[in-house]
Amino acid sequence: MRSKRSLPVVIVLALLTLVISACSGGTSNNSNSNTSSNNAPANNTQASDNAGTDASQPKDGGSLIIAVAADPTILNPNYASDRVSLTIDQALYAPLFQINNGKKTFYLAESLTPSADNLTYTLKLKNGLTWHDGEKLTADDVVFTFNKILEEKQNSFLRGNLIIGGKPIEAVKVDDTTVDFKLPSVSPAFEATLVQITPIPKHIFENEADIEKSTKNAAPIGSGAFKFKEYKTGEYLTLERFDNYFGGKPHLDSITYRVAKDTNAANLALQSGEINVKYLDPQDVATIDATGNFEIKPYSEGRLSYLNFNANSDTGILKKKEVRQALSYALNREELIQAAYSSADYAEQAHSILTPDTLYHTNDVASFDNDTAKAKELLKAAGVKEGQKLRFIVSSGNKVQESVSLYVQQKLKEVGLNVELQNMDASAFGDKAYDPKAADFEFFVGGYIMGSDPDAYSILYATGADYNTTHYSNAEVDGLWKQGAAEGDTAKRGEVYKKIQEIVADDAPLFPIGYTKTIVAMDKRYGGIDEAVLKPVVIFEDPSKLYLK
Repeated sequence: MRSKRSLPVVIVLALLTLVISACSGGTSNNSNSNTSSNNAPANNTQASDNAGTDASQPKDGGSLIIAVAADPTILNPNYASDRVSLTIDQALYAPLFQINNGKKTFYLAESLTPSADNLTYTLKLKNGLTWHDGEKLTADDVVFTFNKILEEKQNSFLRGNLIIGGKPIEAVKVDDTTVDFKLPSVSPAFEATLVQITPIPKHIFENEADIEKSTKNAAPIGSGAFKFKEYKTGEYLTLERFDNYFGGKPHLDSITYRVAKDTNAANLALQSGEINVKYLDPQDVATIDATGNFEIKPYSEGRLSYLNFNANSDTGILKKKEVRQALSYALNREELIQAAYSSADYAEQAHSILTPDTLYHTNDVASFDNDTAKAKELLKAAGVKEGQKLRFIVSSGNKVQESVSLYVQQKLKEVGLNVELQNMDASAFGDKAYDPKAADFEFFVGGYIMGSDPDAYSILYATGADYNTTHYSNAEVDGLWKQGAAEGDTAKRGEVYKKIQEIVADDAPLFPIGYTKTIVAMDKRYGGIDEAVLKPVVIFEDPSKLYLK
C-alpha cells in the first residue's frame, strides 16, 4: 500500500467528495480471502436468468463485474482518496448522507439540523442500523470516527477540516441515535465537511494505535449494501450482498471489481461480456457504442483535468512563475482538449482551479495559452537554456495522459525545450506523482473532484497542504483560505474565493485543461442505473439499486 500522499483524481475526498488520487493504507495481499477460489469469479448473468419473467423488472440474483484500473490502496473510507478505493468503499460503507445538486439524500442519517446560531448541528441516525458482523451501529461509532480523525497521530487528511480558527469541532453523543456537533465559530463549509466523513466501527478499531495501517482494513466490516468476501491482489475483489442493509436487501448477489490495468484488454473483455461496467476514454466510445450492447453514460463529475507543474523538481526552473506562465503560453487549450478528449463535448475549457459546480466559481481569470512568441520571450528572460530537458511521467495505457504528453512534448519542442516521456504502470505512477519529496520529474496529468464548497480546495493549494502536488506557496492565498472558511456573509465569502482564483491563476502553479465529463459504459442487461445515481469518483452512489433485468 502506498503512503497517504501516494495516489488521486482524484483526490481526491469523496465528495462531495474529495478525490485526489492520493491514498493511504496498508492491506493488500493474497491471503485476504475467505474463499479458496484461485480464479476471478465469472459473470453468472445467464445462469441466473429466469424464463418467463418481465425483462424490464428488477429481479434478485446475479453478479456485476466492474473494471477498475488498479488495486485499491486501502479499504477504509476515511483514508482512501483514489478512485478505485473510494469506489469499493462506497459499496462497503454507507455514508451519513450525500449531496447532489444542493439536495441531501440521507443514508445512515435520518436528519441533520443546524441550531438558530449555526454553532450546533444535530445529527439523527436511523433506528436499527447494524454493521456487517451484526453489531449495532450507533452514535458511539459516529463520535468515535470523528474523534479519531481529530487525533493528530492518526494522520487523517480530513483532520484540518474539523478545526476552525485553531479549535476543533466537538462531537457529543446525546443518545444512541443522536450526535451534536458543536462548532467553535460559524463555518459555512461544515455540511460539505461532514459529508466526507463515513462512520467506521468502534468495536473493530478502538484498540488500534494506527487505524490507517491496521490489519483490520484487510477484511473490512462496513455498513454498506455489500460486504467483503474475497480479494486477490492484482486480479479482483469481490463483495457479496448484505441482507440486513438498512435500505433494503440489494438485488445483486455480488459485485466483483476486476483489476484491468491494460485499457485495450479491458475494452475487449467489456465487449465479450467478461466485464459489465467500465469507464471509457473518449477515443473508445464509438467502438463500444457500435456493439449495441451498452448504455453509454457521459456525466459531469465536477472534475478538473490539469497539467501539473512540479515546483519541487531538481531542475529548479518551475519555482519561477514566469517559467510556468511561459510553459502555459506554449500550449493551445483548444487543441489540447481535442487531442485528449476527441471532442469539446467531453471537456469545457478551464481557466480557474475551481470547477463550475463549486460555489463562487468564475472562469474569468488570467489565462496563459496559445502565444508561442510570448513563451519564448519569458523563457529567455528567466534564463532557461535552449534544449533544457524536462521529464513528463505518464501512466501507461491511460489514453488521455498519453495524448496530453505527446501534445505537450511537441508544443514545448517548438519553444526550444526537450520533453522526455517516462511511461510507467498505474501504481508506480501514483507512487511517484503524489510523493511529496519526488524531484525527478516536471510534469504529469492529474485530475481532482472537490465538490460544492470551495473550502475543500485549500488542501490542494495551501502551503504545505497534504495534497499540494505542485508545491505551490503564496502567503496571501493562505490567509484567504482561512478567511473564506470562517466568513458567514455570502457576498463577502464570494469575494474571497474570487480573489483566490485570480491570484492562483496568475501564479500558474498548473495548467488547467478542462472541466471534463466522465463516460461510463454499462451492459444493457442490467438496470437500476438511474436509481443507483451516477456519482463522482465512485460510479454508483447506491449500488443496492442495481439489478438484472
